[in-house]
Amino acid sequence: MSPTHPAWTRAWEADVVLRDGGAAHIRPIRPADADALQAFHVAQSPRSTYLRFFAPMPRLSPRDLARFTTVDHHDRVALVVLVGEAIIGVGRYDRVEDGAAEVAFNVSDAHQGRGVGSVLLEHLVVAAREQGVTRFVAEVLPENRKMLDVFTEAGFATTRTVEDGVVMLTVDIAPTDRSREVMEAREHRAEAESLRRLLHPRSVVVVGAGRRPGSVGGRLLADLVGGGFTGAVHVVHPEADVVRGVPAVRSLDDVPGPVDLALVAVPAASVNGVVAQLARLQVRGLVVVSSGFAEVDADGLARQRELLRLARVHGMRLVGPTSFGIINTDPAVRLNASLAPVVPPPGGLGLFSQSGALGVAVLDAAHRRGLGVSTFVSAGNRADVSGNDCMQYWQDDPATSVVGLYLESVGNPRKFSRVARGLARTKPVVVVKSGVSSFTVPPGHAVRETRAPREALDAMLRQAGVIRVDNVHQLFDVAQLLQTQPLPAGERVGVVANSGALAALAAEAAVSWGLEVADPVVTAPEADAAQVRTALERVFSDPEVDVVVACLIPPVAEVDREVVTALQEVAAAAGKPCAACLVALVGGVEPTRTLPPPGAGHDADDDGASGRPAAALPVYTTPEDAVRSLASVVRYAAWRRRDPGTRVAPAGTDARAARSLVESLLTGRTPDDPPLRLEQEEVSALLACYGVQLWPVITVRSAEEAVRAADRVGWPVVVKATERRLRHPGLGGVRLDVTDARELRAHVEAMLAGPAGSGGGPAPALLVQAMAPSGISVLVRTLEDPLFGPLVSFGLAGDTTVLLGDVSHRIPPLTDVDVVDLVRTLRAAPRLFGYMGTPAVDVGALEDLLARISVMADDLPEVFSSELSPVQVAETGLAVLGAQVELAVPVGRSDAGRRVLPA
Repeated sequence: MSPTHPAWTRAWEADVVLRDGGAAHIRPIRPADADALQAFHVAQSPRSTYLRFFAPMPRLSPRDLARFTTVDHHDRVALVVLVGEAIIGVGRYDRVEDGAAEVAFNVSDAHQGRGVGSVLLEHLVVAAREQGVTRFVAEVLPENRKMLDVFTEAGFATTRTVEDGVVMLTVDIAPTDRSREVMEAREHRAEAESLRRLLHPRSVVVVGAGRRPGSVGGRLLADLVGGGFTGAVHVVHPEADVVRGVPAVRSLDDVPGPVDLALVAVPAASVNGVVAQLARLQVRGLVVVSSGFAEVDADGLARQRELLRLARVHGMRLVGPTSFGIINTDPAVRLNASLAPVVPPPGGLGLFSQSGALGVAVLDAAHRRGLGVSTFVSAGNRADVSGNDCMQYWQDDPATSVVGLYLESVGNPRKFSRVARGLARTKPVVVVKSGVSSFTVPPGHAVRETRAPREALDAMLRQAGVIRVDNVHQLFDVAQLLQTQPLPAGERVGVVANSGALAALAAEAAVSWGLEVADPVVTAPEADAAQVRTALERVFSDPEVDVVVACLIPPVAEVDREVVTALQEVAAAAGKPCAACLVALVGGVEPTRTLPPPGAGHDADDDGASGRPAAALPVYTTPEDAVRSLASVVRYAAWRRRDPGTRVAPAGTDARAARSLVESLLTGRTPDDPPLRLEQEEVSALLACYGVQLWPVITVRSAEEAVRAADRVGWPVVVKATERRLRHPGLGGVRLDVTDARELRAHVEAMLAGPAGSGGGPAPALLVQAMAPSGISVLVRTLEDPLFGPLVSFGLAGDTTVLLGDVSHRIPPLTDVDVVDLVRTLRAAPRLFGYMGTPAVDVGALEDLLARISVMADDLPEVFSSELSPVQVAETGLAVLGAQVELAVPVGRSDAGRRVLPA
């Protein structure tokens, strides 16, 4: 891996979001930056220059400019942060001794307080680790509090001394739990702020608002004004003085700035020119509804990339292109910058849609069900703003209590998992992922290729506590339950019905979803409100019931309103979640919807802490729909009640030794080279760095060599074919529990004469290994995937596992709870715990192995793939009997310990 290879600098170039929500670009410095660096330097105040260089320096000399802008990207690295073409920050390190580098920063006076220094430190740390640097040293004047804070608040292990009036800092740049928490918290605040500025604009400019009927821009303007937007509205039209009742100006040059949000609805070929003009207005948010970009052809893709570049260069966040728009129902904002014919009322549901067409359906479904929406974002081609950004915003948004995402692709699953897990701890997240395959990617979406199995996405969502549903209908089925009902305390279901058939359908559905069902309570079909109330109170008061399904079918055309009121009142008083199936129209109201409290709308009294209407009730068309939604919420509530666990950190690991080993093995290779399969000695050395012992195996080519090998490894032994496929039962490639030399010679001679002796090279060869204690054979795999990053997979060994696809997956970093789930979510997991009277095996040793391998996969993106098989888990301990590892120069993870916007 030559440090001069272009892949190094490509990986270090990225767009970032700063503390105030504005976008900036970070990249390695270039010799051509000399003029920009000089301009940056001379604009600094004398004090800032003194704090950086410890001396007055009005200008940089030609020699200094050449030295500062010409680096080798290995021993000397410098990164610049730019807004537009202007440098606003410089960070650099110079290697001073083995493992140590002197680091320094300089941030523009005009951009102090935007978090530029902390971003530079994050990116320099990642670059330095890749080049073998383990610690930074820095000399800082005591009065330079801002720079001292950059180091001390970053979360790394830091020591400080004072020499001759200068603070000497030493920073161990190995990642720590605290450094990760700091980076993620800063990322969260910055991305949330960037969305807040989009969704809470004080002024909006509409570009492309036509006067003719059917004009998309005209529709945007009409909806914006008609929705009662509380800020200033500007309209640009080359000919008209007034458009849709709003005064218009001829060009963007005539719009008084600054403007917070721009809505662009001009032909695709004109969009980029408009964006360049918007920079003068200091626009921070951009919604492009125009189509004709990456979804159409290669020219459109190039146009979209240039659009994104322009937006980022000028510090804008981009929604779209081909966006359906954005909505904020907050009465203080009333922003309807969308093409929605109907906007739902204010409420607690935050919605994100990657599809413009589906955006219409999503909003219409929310409106028909009476579900209130806080904010809505249609990402279109998702060139910039994504579901991850929206989740960052919704986590702190007091107006949002439930999040719904319609996803056509997942551009950064590793970050999605991390962000969604944090959000789901306080607010439920419901996801629709479209496509027959988990990895179906629509035109226009920039998504890396993947080698991961289809099940990886489902595993990632479960790991993050996300509720996955199959379609928009189910999304709202679940959302209306979450918005109106408390979370269940358990999975025991009570059923009340006025029909035995309905009660049976509900109970069978509950059992099929893995819920416990109490004996249903069935009233007569003609039962009046008082009789129904008595039955309901009986079920709701049962301490063995956590959730209730109420199924009522009228003996005549309509359900009795008094019966519905009784249901709402009893459910509200009990404080347990309830889903109703009313098999009829209730007073002409569509059954599948949320019923407000009796005699009131959504302004009725709240239940207190939850903020939900006291007696609002989710109503479903069928018992199956009601139970499916309840089952989803029950599983989510169980996930949320669980201790999330602590990040695994097994004792006896040496990540630095492992990194040194893989870097030496990959010396001279590039990302374009095929994976390198390691020799057994190299595999053993790598696994040993993580406290995993690979049982020795010796290659033999004769019976006498086999006997000598058995004496070395210890009797009894196993003899195996070198070709793995021949080790399957019935193919003669394995001899187990060979106890003496005579038996061993006979087996070896027979195997060398058959197919098992054909795979070892020029001369037939076999493998001899000590016989492991009896137990259960399992396999552990890791994969470094371009899309998901590291992926750990686990299953029992054998054809049954392969044929049935009984393999569990998790995305590192793992907690101890994740490791437990990785083992126990297998359908065949009972075999590990003493199934049918067989001895239980050492699951603790297995979980320790999985934790160690997950840390290896997380630490080393160079591990292209690994497989430990077979791993023999005995009643006490385990034996790793075989392992294969492939290494490759990584292309860079999409979520690699530094703040980065998607490219």
